[in-house]
Amino acid sequence: MKAGGERLLIAGVVLAAAGSAVVIGLLAALPLPGIAAAIALIAALGALGLIQIRDATPAARASVADWTMVRAVADGENVPVLLINRDGHPVCANQTFESRFGGVGFAAVPFSDQDRAQLTISTRFAWQNGSATFNARLGDRNFIIAATRAGWDEPVLVWRFTPDETYDRAADVIGAIAGDIGERLGHAGIMAAVIDERAGLLAINAAMALRATAGARRELNSNELDELLTLDDAGRLRFVAEGPAAAPLRLFQVPLAEEGQDGPRLAAIVDDDSAIVSAGGDEALHTLLSMLPFGLALADRDGRFLYINQAFMRAGGVPAGSMPVYPSDLVIAEDKAAVADAVRRFALSRSSQGDIAIRLKARPDDPIAMTIAGTRGLGEAAALLSLKDNSEETRLQREVAQATKMQAVGQLAGGVAHDFNNILTGIIGHCDLMLMRHSPGDSDYDDIQQVRLNSNRAASLTRQLLAFSRQQTLRPQVLQLPDVVSEVSNLLKRLLGETVELVIQHGRGMASVRADPGQLEQVIVNLAVNARDAMADGGTLTLRTYAMSAAEVRRLGSDVLPIADYVALRMSDTGTGIPEELITKIFEPFFTTKEVGKGTGLGLSTVYGIVKQSGGFIFAENPSAGGASIVIYLPIHTGIGEQPEVTKPADKPLELWGQGHVLLVEDEDMVRAVAERALTRHGYTVTTAANGEEALELLEGDEAPDLLISDVVMPSMDGPTLVRHARLKFPDLPVLFMSGYAEEQLRRSIDIDRVHFLPKPFSVKQLAEAAQKVLAEAAAE
Repeated sequence: MKAGGERLLIAGVVLAAAGSAVVIGLLAALPLPGIAAAIALIAALGALGLIQIRDATPAARASVADWTMVRAVADGENVPVLLINRDGHPVCANQTFESRFGGVGFAAVPFSDQDRAQLTISTRFAWQNGSATFNARLGDRNFIIAATRAGWDEPVLVWRFTPDETYDRAADVIGAIAGDIGERLGHAGIMAAVIDERAGLLAINAAMALRATAGARRELNSNELDELLTLDDAGRLRFVAEGPAAAPLRLFQVPLAEEGQDGPRLAAIVDDDSAIVSAGGDEALHTLLSMLPFGLALADRDGRFLYINQAFMRAGGVPAGSMPVYPSDLVIAEDKAAVADAVRRFALSRSSQGDIAIRLKARPDDPIAMTIAGTRGLGEAAALLSLKDNSEETRLQREVAQATKMQAVGQLAGGVAHDFNNILTGIIGHCDLMLMRHSPGDSDYDDIQQVRLNSNRAASLTRQLLAFSRQQTLRPQVLQLPDVVSEVSNLLKRLLGETVELVIQHGRGMASVRADPGQLEQVIVNLAVNARDAMADGGTLTLRTYAMSAAEVRRLGSDVLPIADYVALRMSDTGTGIPEELITKIFEPFFTTKEVGKGTGLGLSTVYGIVKQSGGFIFAENPSAGGASIVIYLPIHTGIGEQPEVTKPADKPLELWGQGHVLLVEDEDMVRAVAERALTRHGYTVTTAANGEEALELLEGDEAPDLLISDVVMPSMDGPTLVRHARLKFPDLPVLFMSGYAEEQLRRSIDIDRVHFLPKPFSVKQLAEAAQKVLAEAAAE
């Protein structure tokens, strides 16, 4: 451990010891809830002191001050833990991770290509939704690999690699056959062994070992099964040690590996003339099947069930207390004939095996595989059926697919909004220029105003698209959620009308949150309007704000919501509710259940984007009491490491008339023409360039322009690259970027000092104001 790490460990231990001493000394005077809180404090301090954090970068040591991150690491101290930052680089790993994988970072983990692709999908899902989980086989073990997003200032993903003991079927069966279960099978007359794909023995019960060695009781774990058994000319099976005069045997095998993969098998041997398999209702055989950890059933030649174990019942969605007669009773009507034919076909062929995709009545939307194998030597049983309960895996796959789709749609929405903003800039700009030549009362004045009004309405739609794609510019403030609700309550009463009653309830002890108050008001209004439309005959809309502690979040058991302290807003209505098949789609852009012309489908997608960009989470529910509920969780604001906000005095109105030389760089001809005419009308001398290369040629002279106005995204050379080259020659050159993307998004990707932003679409007046403001600030420096 490095010196910094040692100091951190020692400080943690001292802190834990001191905290423990103080808390223990006060325990006697505390009531029961106080004692529980003290014990929790001791546990937290102890975990912080004892966990050995391995720094991957120097910045990792500073991140230990984030209590959320330290707590997340402490929760997984007994399993490999790795922290990854936004860039995908490892921040730190615990000792268990380094010991297990021999390094720090995902590069040290022996992922297969398929698992590495799943890792990429899960990483995106975790950054967007707070957590993700998938299964992978690493070396000789299966792991449940789970990510949790932690930290607010510099968030990281905390990855835990938990060994999946229940997932390894072969290991479970090997332990059972070699232990007490194998002993009980032997007493029932069943000889059992687990063999690998090369017929090597992995486990054997005492009954089979005794018969295979003719009572010699020697070690057999290294022998191959074919060395113990022999076939005579008539195809009868016997133990080699017992000789040709011994009674023939019957052998059947059950695959333990996943479908379509080689792997261990369970081999069961019984005497050919034994009464054990004389009928399908044999108790010993059923005992064997009931002990196996996966769904198995036996069917006769007509396809009737003879036996079903509990795992098969669970996987098939069979209600407790009922017993299906045929396998086709488990599936939907469209699959009944195919299942019945497949069972009969495999039952007659005996030695064949195959899979068939089925849709269960219990889960008609999730096709699963049923494995059917013909059997021999099992009395009336002619077919062995196997089902795997993959409902959890299917649910996770659906969540990952939904998150991936939402991310892809968000990227598309952001791109469409950018291109559309360029078009609207030209339309609004030309309207402003025409209005300068017309006065109220002219025949064309009202028409131009109408075109401008509709253009501004279109611009509001692009802002909604940017909100959904989380690319809008937010102006976050530290605020109390009840205050925001109070500010918008009067507007809500007017929007809801007389038939809908508005009920507002505020909880106690709520902490502050950090969000854009204007955007939060838009969220509340959009949700209220949707609720009103769902209550056509009137009803009650309830807005409730309350605090959610980390303990309460943990009790929710959500796979998406990270365990932390939140302030929640729940909006519940008494309307028609949300159909279950639509509840996962309501936040998608342009999805609406309203009639044509009565909605754009952007209301809830805007809400979704604002909440997610604010660091929160949003869920839709159908309460048992009826109606629908939308719940928003916003993380509490701690203010750690932040500078206090300083209220700036209001800026004085700028004089729009200016002077000076402006270099205008814009690849869209329409936008470039409007901006040139607007700046010229306000007194500037304007030189234009259609791309970055042309602008650099114009800057080759010795005289610098007074202001450089450039688009951000341009072909060949973009705006930031142009500015970097220009400032090599003119370090003090003022720069104004204009873009259809959001300022907040651009500032994260552009590392250039002393630049200003003007979002598209803009009017002639807004362009003149922005140019004048940049020149005024440059002159004041």
